[in-house]
Amino acid sequence: MRLSNIISPLLLSAALLGASAFAIPTKAPLSYSEEQSATAIELLYRLQQGHFNKQRMDDELSKDFLNKYLEMLDPSKMFFYEKDIQGFRKYDTKFDNFFAKGKLDVPYEIYAVYQQRVRSRLNNVIALLEDETVTFNFNGDDSIATERKDAPWIKTMGEADDLWHKRIKLSLLNLKMAGKSIDEARETLAKRYKNQLKRIDQEKSSDVFEIVLNALTVLFDPHTNYWSPRTNENFNINMSKSLEGIGAVLQSEDEFTKVVRLVTGGPASRQGQLKAADRIVGVGQGDDGEIIDVVGWRLDEVVNLIRGPKNTVVKLEVLPAGELIGAETSIVKISRDKVKLEDQAAQKAVLELPGDDGKIYKLGVIQLPDFYIDFDALMRRDPNYKSSTKDVARLISELELEGIDGLILDLRNNGGGSLTEATSLTDLFIDRGVVVQIKNSDGRVGRQNQAYSHPRYTGPLIVMINRLSASASEIVAGAIQDYGRGIIVGSRSFGKGTVQSVKELKLGHLKMTESKFYRVSGDSTQHRGVVPDISYPTLIDEEEVGESAYENALIWDQIRAVPHDVYNNYSPLIADLEKRHEKRVQGDPDFNYLLQRIDFVKRNRAEKSISLNEEKREQRKTSLEEESMQLENTRRLAKGLEPYKDLEAYRKEEESEEQEQDAGPPKIDIDGDTLLIESGNILVDLIETKYSKEQKIADNKNNPLNLSR
Repeated sequence: MRLSNIISPLLLSAALLGASAFAIPTKAPLSYSEEQSATAIELLYRLQQGHFNKQRMDDELSKDFLNKYLEMLDPSKMFFYEKDIQGFRKYDTKFDNFFAKGKLDVPYEIYAVYQQRVRSRLNNVIALLEDETVTFNFNGDDSIATERKDAPWIKTMGEADDLWHKRIKLSLLNLKMAGKSIDEARETLAKRYKNQLKRIDQEKSSDVFEIVLNALTVLFDPHTNYWSPRTNENFNINMSKSLEGIGAVLQSEDEFTKVVRLVTGGPASRQGQLKAADRIVGVGQGDDGEIIDVVGWRLDEVVNLIRGPKNTVVKLEVLPAGELIGAETSIVKISRDKVKLEDQAAQKAVLELPGDDGKIYKLGVIQLPDFYIDFDALMRRDPNYKSSTKDVARLISELELEGIDGLILDLRNNGGGSLTEATSLTDLFIDRGVVVQIKNSDGRVGRQNQAYSHPRYTGPLIVMINRLSASASEIVAGAIQDYGRGIIVGSRSFGKGTVQSVKELKLGHLKMTESKFYRVSGDSTQHRGVVPDISYPTLIDEEEVGESAYENALIWDQIRAVPHDVYNNYSPLIADLEKRHEKRVQGDPDFNYLLQRIDFVKRNRAEKSISLNEEKREQRKTSLEEESMQLENTRRLAKGLEPYKDLEAYRKEEESEEQEQDAGPPKIDIDGDTLLIESGNILVDLIETKYSKEQKIADNKNNPLNLSR
C-alpha cells in the first residue's frame, strides 16, 4: 500500500501543528496512478538523453527540485510553516531516486499538506470577512512587503495571522480606492477566496502530477515543460485557432499571470493598452461582466477565461509593469479576434531628414512585425503565396523607385516566427553564406540555413531592435552585424536562442529544448541576445522581460566561427556615430522625456513595501500623477505645445486615450517615433561618413557587394 493512501508522517505533523485550527482533510489525499508513475520514469529518461543541457539527475538537482516545487505551490510563502519545510527537507537528496523509480509518494504528500494549509487558511479568512463584528482600520502606520519570494518561511500561527490580516487589509484598501464601499469590498474579497477554496477542492491527481513534473522540467531550462493531455489539447486549439484570443504570450510568475510579449497585429497589440510585463489579476466577460480574480490561478485556467469566440469582449484587470503589488490596477477591454496574416504584414514609409550639408536624404523604412509565411498556399504551389521575405523584397523595389539613399529595417517588437523566413530575408542583404548555425544535443552543428542568392539590396542599412525582438529577429540582426552589412541600433534583444520539439509520452507530452542557435561569429544568441552597436534607453526592464529574466535559462556560450565575408568594418566609425548621436539627443525633448520616464519607473519599482494607510496611499497616488504630469509638461513646453493646466486636465486626457477604439494594425509613425527618427539621423551620419565621395572610391575596389552605391 502506498504511503499516500494512509496518514503519512508529513500529514500527521501538519495536523499536529495548530490542531485546533487545522483538521485533517475529510477527503482522502490524492494519489498517482501506475500510468503516471511510468510517465515520470519516461520523462526523466527523455530529459537525460535528449535535452541540450546534459544535466545529471543527482542530489543537487534533487534539492533544486524541492525548492522549485515549494516555490510553485506557495510562491509568496503564505501557507507553509517553517516546521513543514523542515519535515520536507529530510527528502532533500532523494527525489532523484524517487523519479528514477517513478515513486511520487512524497511530492503528493507535500501537496496534501499544502492543500490542507490552504483550506484551513481560506476558511479562516472567509469567516473573518463575513464576521460583521470584525472591523478594519486604514488609519495606522501598517505596511506590507510587496515581495515575499525571499522572505523566511512563517514560524508561528500568530505570525501567519498577522501576515494574512495585512494581506486582507491591502486587498480591501485596493478595492475601496477603486470605488467600492467597505461592505462591497468585503463581499468581493470573500467571494474571491471562496473561488480559490472551490478550486483547491476540485484539484485532481492529474493537476498535481503536472505541477510535480514541471517543477522538474524547468530545472533543465524554462522552455522545457510537461503538458498533460488537457494542456496539450489547449495547445492544439491555440495552434488551429479554432477559438480566438487576444494575441498575447503569457506565463505564470509567482501568483500572477504575466504578459511576456504581444503578437504584433493581434487584438491586444492593436488595442494598445496592454504591455509586456503587465500582470493580469482579473478577467471578465463582455463590457459589463463581473471581473473574476485570477491571482493564484494556473496559467491554463486563466487562458481559458481569456479565450473565446471572435468579436466578443474580454475585460482584463491589469497591474501595470513596474507597479508595486497592491498598487492601483486598470481595466483593459479587448475584442477577441484571430491574429490575421495581413495585420502582421511588412509596411514601408519614407523618412526625409537633412544632413550636415543641408541636403535632404530620403530614407526607406520597412517595419517587419513577424517572420510569416502562408504554408498552406506554399504547399498548394500557389505562386502568390504570402511571406515576409517576398513582401520585404517588393517593398525594397518600391522604395528604390522612390530614390532612397538608405534603408532602416525595423525589427522592434518582432518576436520571431519562421526560421526559413529569417534565413531567406537575410539573403536579401548578403551574398552567399551561412546565416545561422544550429547545435544539437548530440554536439553536431548544422549550417544548412544559408543565403544562396545575390543580395537584393546593397545600400546603407540600419537594423532597429529592442528587448522584444526575439528568436528569428535575433538571427537576422546577428547575421547583419557579423557580416558587417549594417549597423544595429536600439536596446539589447530578448535572448531566445533555443529550439524546442514536442515528444509524445505515455501520458501527455514533453516540450524539450534540443538545439541552440549560434551566429556565424560563433556567438550564441541565447541569454545575451544581440547587443546593438549604438544603444537606446528603454522603458522595458531587462530584469522583468527577456531570457535572462528566467530562472535556469541556458547560458551564453560560443562555438567555432564560420569563415565569412565582412563587407564593412564599422568599428572605426561607431565611436564617432555614437558621439554625434549623444550630442543630438541632448536637446531632443522626446528623448529626454524617455530618460526621465525610465528614472521615474525605476524609483517607483525600487520601493519594497506599500502602506496600508488610506490617506498615505491617496497622497502617493496623487504625487505620482503630479510628477508624471510634470514630466509631460516639460516635454510639451520644450516642443512649443500647450502644457496641462492641472491634474484634472491631465487625467481627462489620459482617460480619453485609454478609451480610443481599436484602429487596426499600427502604422509606421514617421513624425512621432523618436527612436525611428534618431535611427534615421544615424543613418544620415553613416551615409555622409562611410559613403562620402572619397570613401566610395576605396570601397569600390574591395567591397564584394559594392555597398557604396
